[in-house]
Amino acid sequence: MISPPLTFCKYVPFGKYVLTHNMEHNMDIEAPGASLRAALARQNQGAQLMAAACPSRAVLSHLTSRWAVLVLVLLLGGTRRFSELRREVGGVSEKMLAQTLEALAGDGFVLRHAYLVIPPKVEYSLTPLGREAAERLAMLVDWIEDNYPRIEQARAALAESAAGEQAA
Repeated sequence: MISPPLTFCKYVPFGKYVLTHNMEHNMDIEAPGASLRAALARQNQGAQLMAAACPSRAVLSHLTSRWAVLVLVLLLGGTRRFSELRREVGGVSEKMLAQTLEALAGDGFVLRHAYLVIPPKVEYSLTPLGREAAERLAMLVDWIEDNYPRIEQARAALAESAAGEQAA
């Protein structure tokens, strides 16, 4: 089977970001999202993540799944055993937690350390790449928790608006 070409994907054929001389002078590298803006400016088109065949979409899916966000934020606090993660992440099934950890380990975000003891002992911790991602996700989680009352107000306003339209 021949794979479709990975058009508009910044990961093909070479490295992530290649800044030209002009862009280096016109961009604040420290600004959030600066590297994405650099890639967009360089190619003068939409983000490559938007390309259907871009392999980075799988990473995005793994990293932003409901359970992955919670697991990564928990692992910021240190190494955890599987059973600890299962207890701390309310509502996750054993199967989903195992699949999430496997995906995160496969992408290089989580390190799995299995001890050859009886009963079996497996610990999970963040890799440096995983720590970087988890810190960014923790900011999102904090923002959601800080702004949840506003989110609820927006939901209520939308529901009220929809009810008013149905009544009319």
